[in-house]
Amino acid sequence: MILETRTTVRFYLNGDLVELDALEPDRTLLDFLRLDRVLRGTKEGCAEGDCGACTVIVGRMDGGVVRYLPANACIMLVSMLDGAHVVTVEHLKGADGGLHPVQQAMVDYHGSQCGFCTPGFVMSLYGLWLANPSPSVPEIEKALQGNLCRCTGYAPIVRAAQAVSNYGSVLEDVLNRERDAIIANLTALRDGRRVVVEGTRGKTIIPANVDDLAAVLEGLPEATLVAGATDVGLWVTKFMREIAPVVIVGHLMGEVSVEDGRIVFGAGVSYARVFETIATHIPQMVELFDRIGGVQVRAMGTIGGNIANGSPIGDTPPPLIALGAEVTLRKGDRRRVVRLEEFFIAYGKQDREKGEFVESVSVPLPGADELFGVHKVTKRREEDITATLGAFRIKVADGVVAGAVIAFGGMAATPKRARAVEAALIGKPWTLETVEAALDKFEEDFQPLTDWRASADYRMLAAKNLLKRVYFETIEGPSHIVRHEVA
Repeated sequence: MILETRTTVRFYLNGDLVELDALEPDRTLLDFLRLDRVLRGTKEGCAEGDCGACTVIVGRMDGGVVRYLPANACIMLVSMLDGAHVVTVEHLKGADGGLHPVQQAMVDYHGSQCGFCTPGFVMSLYGLWLANPSPSVPEIEKALQGNLCRCTGYAPIVRAAQAVSNYGSVLEDVLNRERDAIIANLTALRDGRRVVVEGTRGKTIIPANVDDLAAVLEGLPEATLVAGATDVGLWVTKFMREIAPVVIVGHLMGEVSVEDGRIVFGAGVSYARVFETIATHIPQMVELFDRIGGVQVRAMGTIGGNIANGSPIGDTPPPLIALGAEVTLRKGDRRRVVRLEEFFIAYGKQDREKGEFVESVSVPLPGADELFGVHKVTKRREEDITATLGAFRIKVADGVVAGAVIAFGGMAATPKRARAVEAALIGKPWTLETVEAALDKFEEDFQPLTDWRASADYRMLAAKNLLKRVYFETIEGPSHIVRHEVA
C-alpha cells in the first residue's frame, strides 16, 4: 500500500503552530529554540543530556489525553517532535500574568544563585507539579535527578518544590486551562501520513506505522534509526557525526502487554512508560530503572534502543539476559526471534542484518521459586554511567542450586553471561563455601578493561563481591534481591 506523504514537520511550540518544510536531519531542539526562535531561557550546558539546563516539557497524545514529560532539548532532534507540544520556560506565567508559582517559590526560597541552571530546574519542577502538586521529598529528589546545580545546593530548591502549591492551583495553570484546545490541536496533527523532510545534508523520514518503517528500511538499509536520541544525540553534539538519512521511530512500537507469564515490550517503549509495568511484575528492577539517567532521559530513552545500540554497559541487557529475554527482529514482512544473549556478537556488532530492526522484546517473568536481583555499580549514585552491572537469577531447591543464570555488563565487549560461574554453582549446596569456590571462575568468563569508569582489577573484584552479596541477601530473608552500589 502506498501511503500519502507529507513534507513538513508539524508541532506546537508554546502557543504557536510550527511547520517546517526544510530541516537538517541533525538539528537539535536546543539549537532550534535558541538560534531560530530566540527562546534563550533554555540553556546549553553539557550538550549530552546530563545537566538538565536545557530541560523543556513535551506533551504527546496518550489514550485521548495529553501527557507531558520533561526532555533534554540538547539531544532531542526537532524531527522527533512531529505531532507534539513543546513547552519552554518562556510560556510559564502566573494567573495574574506575573511569575508562575514554580518561579515564585524559587525566588522566595532562594533556589538560585548564578541562575544558569535555574530555567531547567523550573521546568523539571513544573512537570512534577503538573503531575503531583504535593510531592514528597523523595519524589522531588527523583524529579531532579537529571538537573545539576553547582552553586545553590539542593536544599533550597527542594523547599521551593514543597511550597509551590501554596502559590497557586494546578487547575489555574495555562496548560490545564487550555487542555481541551491542546488536545484538539494535537489530534488534528495526526494525519497518518509518512513524513519526508529534506535538508541540505540529507533527509529525515518519519514512518506512518511499523509496516511503513519496514518498507522504508528496505529502501534505506543504511539509515540511522532514532528512537529517544539519548545515544544518537551525542553522535551529533559530541562526535559531530553525519547521521543522514535519519528515520524517526520513537512514536512507533510503544505497546506493552503481559501475557502467559511474560512481558512483551514494543521496541519503542520508553523507560518512563514501562515503569509501572516493571514495578508491578518485576519489582526487583525498580531501583535500576530509577538510576538510568535522569527523569528526562527516562522519558526519552527506549528499551529497544538500549538493546539495539549494543553497548557493553547498557543497563537493561544484563537483567533481560538473566531472565531469558528474546528479541523479535523484522525485515520487510519477515520476522525472526533471537535469544537476547545471542544477539550480541562482538563490540559494536549484533546479529542484525542491514535493514532489519528490533520490533519487540519478550521477557519471561521470574518464577516464584527463583531469586532474581540486579546490582549496578557506579562512581556516583544518581545519573551515572555503569562501571559494572550484574544480574542474577538463581533457583534453589532443597538447599541445592538447581539453576543459575548470571549476566554482566561492563565486564566484556558485550553484555555477557558468566557461564563458568553458573556451572560452578549448579548442583552444589547454596552455601558461602560454594559461592567462594566459584569466585575463581570469574577469570574464565571475563577479562575486563581498565578505563575512566573503573580499573580491570576493580571490576573483577566488584563482580565477585556482587555474587557474595547475592548469597548473603538470600540467607538474610528477602525473597528477591534489590541492591545498587556506588563505587
